[in-house]
Amino acid sequence: MLRLHVFPGSPRAFKVIALAHHLGIDYEMKFVDLTKGEHTQPDHTALNINAKMPVLEHDGFVLWESNAILQYLAAFKGDANVLPHERQPWSTVNQWMFWESAHWDPACGALAFENFAKSLFGKGGPDPAEVAKAEPVFHRFATVLDQSLKGNRFITGANLTVADFSIGAWMTIAEPAKYPVGGYREILRWYAELSELPAWRKALAIAHE
Repeated sequence: MLRLHVFPGSPRAFKVIALAHHLGIDYEMKFVDLTKGEHTQPDHTALNINAKMPVLEHDGFVLWESNAILQYLAAFKGDANVLPHERQPWSTVNQWMFWESAHWDPACGALAFENFAKSLFGKGGPDPAEVAKAEPVFHRFATVLDQSLKGNRFITGANLTVADFSIGAWMTIAEPAKYPVGGYREILRWYAELSELPAWRKALAIAHE
């Protein structure tokens, strides 16, 4: 049995839940309540010494890091559409997943923490100085994404890939995180299509349970 240890409202967890549903993969969900510190408990850190989620377990194999889990799920299903087998398309997908980890995750995460997560975890309201510092970083990388989407239906071109799940997951909390995304027409157009995917809707329903 494939098991996913997740806090479904987190974009990092959302992406793996959404892809699992998109690929039709049966899984068992183990809810990790971040608000209660369950990610720091010994049973979880035994799986991920980083004390973070998501974590995948599959027949004794353990994997952490959300983008690595996305690639595992795609390879497990053998879906060459969401994870191409050819070297150059595969490398382009990886390029964008590395970009998500290095740039988009921190850019979105900083605003998400100040405007959304702090209150969720009882850490008070946003710090205006930190928000002011985070917004230019968000604009820098939102501009990269917006310009790259021009002429492309999805991140890497005409086909939906794991890169779209990776990057798009952060848009699920755009409103509470108060991303200044209103002027990025291509991002909004692209995300509107992602949000209509049945698997995306299912993952959102799980996140809001």
